[in-house]
Amino acid sequence: MSVYNQTLLSNTGILPLENASVVIVSTEWNDFITNELVAGCERTLESNKIAFRTLTVPGAFELPFACKQIWENTRATGAQPSAIIAFGCVIRGETPHFDYVCKGVTDGILQLNLELPVPVIFGILTVNTVEQATERLGGAHGHKGEEAALTAMKMIGFQRQLAKSAL
Repeated sequence: MSVYNQTLLSNTGILPLENASVVIVSTEWNDFITNELVAGCERTLESNKIAFRTLTVPGAFELPFACKQIWENTRATGAQPSAIIAFGCVIRGETPHFDYVCKGVTDGILQLNLELPVPVIFGILTVNTVEQATERLGGAHGHKGEEAALTAMKMIGFQRQLAKSAL
């Protein structure tokens, strides 16, 4: 998801998404960044009339567990989300902790995308500095919260298109 990919930033390819819903999971850690990611995501979903719910977990490492629990707790209830978006911000420090957290959350979200029947969108910023994070909140690198919402809508549309066609 990059500002340089202008087709992502448009609504091109998004089918009508009646009855679509999204669950947003965000971290408390670095909430001065994640709150703005969520706000951009919510604005985009609202403007496209997509229902959503927002939940919070302590940190990025907890995101894969939370996403899986959301699916497990809504399965067979008729209230399953059409997509889940995970937001976090991991800022490099002086120890290898950054590397472990980034690898764990990346591997966890990847695994969920292979296991769950709905897309789990990777909205985790992995940056070296606070300045790099803020550049991704509407600066030179676009607004990653808005981009995550568009990605979720496009993936919902993709799934619906596959369901309509006989492959």
